[in-house]
Amino acid sequence: MSMRFIADLHIHSKYSRATSKDMNLEEIDRVADEKGILVMGTGDFTHPKWLEEIKEKLEPAEPGLFKLKSDYKKPTIKGNFSETRFILSVEISSIYTRAGKVRRIHNLVFMPSIEAAENLRNKLIILGCNLNSDGRPIIGLDSEKLAEIVFNVDENAAIIPAHAWTPWFSIFGSMSGFDSIEECFGKYADKIFAIETGLSSDPEMNWRLSKLDKIALISNSDSHSFQKIGREANIFDTELSYNGIMEAIHSGSPEFRKNLQTYELKNLKTNFVATIEFFPEEGKYHYDGHRDCEIVLSPEETEKYKNICPKCGRPLTIGVLNRVQKLADRKINFQSKGNYRFLDNRAPYYNLVQLDGIIAEAFGVGAVSKKVKTEYDKLIKAFDSELKILMDVSLNDLKSAADPRVVEGIKRVREGNLKIRPGYDGEYGVIKIFSDEEQKESEIQKALF
Repeated sequence: MSMRFIADLHIHSKYSRATSKDMNLEEIDRVADEKGILVMGTGDFTHPKWLEEIKEKLEPAEPGLFKLKSDYKKPTIKGNFSETRFILSVEISSIYTRAGKVRRIHNLVFMPSIEAAENLRNKLIILGCNLNSDGRPIIGLDSEKLAEIVFNVDENAAIIPAHAWTPWFSIFGSMSGFDSIEECFGKYADKIFAIETGLSSDPEMNWRLSKLDKIALISNSDSHSFQKIGREANIFDTELSYNGIMEAIHSGSPEFRKNLQTYELKNLKTNFVATIEFFPEEGKYHYDGHRDCEIVLSPEETEKYKNICPKCGRPLTIGVLNRVQKLADRKINFQSKGNYRFLDNRAPYYNLVQLDGIIAEAFGVGAVSKKVKTEYDKLIKAFDSELKILMDVSLNDLKSAADPRVVEGIKRVREGNLKIRPGYDGEYGVIKIFSDEEQKESEIQKALF
């Protein structure tokens, strides 16, 4: 039976480097419910301690999915217990040399069973891969070889290139990537049916490449802390199962959606509803630049400086927008309604700002402040989940519980009415929903009461 739900398929556990120690299964289960997400990737299943926790704390649910055992559940802000499902996932970092160039490619791997996950882990260990030091293991295997191993372990396994445009660690990265899926995966390229857009690109940017017309675009949080869960995600309308999710992703490719119009495929259903995206300018690598020199440049400015930092004379880090423009072979005319973007035969998407960020800017305080948490918790109790608040609850209904400044902030995000200083060379972009004058006025109002 088909159902509509949201999935965040790429996160990391407490065993990954630079990840919060709160990223355990209990917290992920609880927070996913508050965010409005039904299916979460486990992340990191090749790590021995995390795999043991998965086996100890999760139990089978629908085919290929798992749920937290009741003994480990924690109540949510709303006082209920989550129904979160988990799908077995891991991000693997492959660093190797191909065609005289060092490649650093990150790939998401999904498995339909614990047995398959253990088999993959065992095969990688036999090949000398160190899987114990990091939840996101670094291995020396070529992506094509990794694909061979994965698909030989289980024919229903999936590989999806992670954050496909990040300069240093991705399939299309300017510093160490390839120019095509075929170049990267060789004879297994036809088994790669999706890529992850990453925080610094959105679907519209990817639509400019005709070579991606056979490829679906997914979006995930790549979260290293529970606060970031759901900052990017996918909306499906499909059977709640491993196969249902993979089939839904398949159905997101432009070629599949176009073929639905033909007589032969008219009874097939498109199960990929939409993706939830960052505004790509907010991502850490949208523009070009050099962080040490605080130099940030558009692709046009970078060309003017011949890819060299005008301050120190060293090479610039070439960002995602620049790389997309180099590989793009067409212009597209997408349509938009506020922050909702769409184009024929493509899965549409929403650009969002996380709720705690909207509240923080509305109040002129930090996102981790007590004032933000109080307002956030109040809204979750009133309206069920963060993503429901950001996308579905009417502004009139929001006014019944939310501070007027927060309602205005949500309204502006839905309209796409904000300003962003683009991110570059590892620095996140800065979003401004309210002008400096409005912030000053808010400070004056606070001082009067």
